Amino acid sequence: MRDNDTEKNMEESLLIPKESLSSTSTTWDLLSGEVKKQGYIAAPMVAVTLSQYLLQVVSMMMVGYLGQLALSSTAMAISLASVTGFSVLLGMASALETLCGQAYGAQQYQRIGTQIYTAIFCLFLVCFPLSFLGIYMGRLLVLVGQDPQISHEVGKFIIWLLPALFAYAAMQALIRYFQSQSLIIPMFLSSYAALCLHIPICWGLVFKSGLGNLGIREFFQFAIPSAVMVCLEWWSFELLILMSGLLPNPQLETSVLSVCLSTIQTLSAIPYGLGAAVSTRVSNELGAGNVQRARVAVYAVVFMAVMETIIVSASLFASRRVFGYVFSNEGQVVDYVTTMAPLVCLSVIMDSLQGVFSGVARGCGWQNIAAFVNLGAYYLCGVPTAAILGFWLKFRGRGLWIGIQAGAFTQTLLLGIITTFTDWEKQASTARKRLSKGRSLEDNRIVCE
Repeated sequence: MRDNDTEKNMEESLLIPKESLSSTSTTWDLLSGEVKKQGYIAAPMVAVTLSQYLLQVVSMMMVGYLGQLALSSTAMAISLASVTGFSVLLGMASALETLCGQAYGAQQYQRIGTQIYTAIFCLFLVCFPLSFLGIYMGRLLVLVGQDPQISHEVGKFIIWLLPALFAYAAMQALIRYFQSQSLIIPMFLSSYAALCLHIPICWGLVFKSGLGNLGIREFFQFAIPSAVMVCLEWWSFELLILMSGLLPNPQLETSVLSVCLSTIQTLSAIPYGLGAAVSTRVSNELGAGNVQRARVAVYAVVFMAVMETIIVSASLFASRRVFGYVFSNEGQVVDYVTTMAPLVCLSVIMDSLQGVFSGVARGCGWQNIAAFVNLGAYYLCGVPTAAILGFWLKFRGRGLWIGIQAGAFTQTLLLGIITTFTDWEKQASTARKRLSKGRSLEDNRIVCE
């Protein structure tokens, strides 16, 4: 009887009467207020994400002036490390956006700490098999037909990246801890401190040292689909680098596609920040039972994403003849990058829209659905189309990029349809049941003790 009363009181506390909400705020007031809230979260998150991407970009900018071999091998090493390690950890840590965000909205603060500790422990366990795979990566590349010279350099580079896996695992869990509570400034300061240290250290090692380019069950319930959701998308883009290594003149093709991929990854810091903002807002409001505010949060982030897409894609197209020089001083590479620039602009549009829709999915806990969407979009549509255009129709690197964008368009369309037809009352009810179940388990544990 006591448990039923507790659950009933909790459900009532999670719900805000619709009358009080509608009588105090108009839809426009809610929308403008939501834009401000998400802007407060998104702007620092963009800076945080950008600083993390710039660690890789700075490394590639440095080695790009050592020649095509250094640039292509470094790009492939970073891509493979992302595919086999960092993307898995990032995806699993995304489960905390659902769990911690909804717990914070429901004011169950103790659960947030428990989930963070559990996540760090689980992610550390995952790092060990990922490290073992990285040790033998150079040999595996030779077995699948990659250029032996590039493969050898890739193997050496990845081994030096392995210690970063464990630090990355803890960092991603802690990022979600701060993000779920809208505490962005600590992340901003620490990430830019790391970037400021990385630049002089990287410059010294490359040019001066002579080294050149060297709740466990509940968590896994969301972590595994989250990892699949992120990895399926991430792997499809990194697969382009591997496929480009099988084209004629692999050093040129790999160098150019790596420049395009680094550009789009750097610019994706903006939609990732917006996605993190809407994930936080949606999960918080669903945890608190505020259905209307969760819906308005989606409207606000779509508006912000459209504005961002127009500005960024126009700026990138205007500078298409210049940005290739950021990564290389070889005319052949720069000219090829210039011809790829319009396609990269289209990628910016797709990436912005799918980024915010993916954020909504994480906030609601739709990782399972999004994983199937990404599987179908990229591996039934994008990758086969890329292979046909790149190899059969001989469009080479340009064909590979067009094909993968077909997958991105399919992904964006499907996620947009799912978001449009969402029953927000049902999502709030699902979040309430999940939190009530967690509270009941904690109460039972306390009674037993």
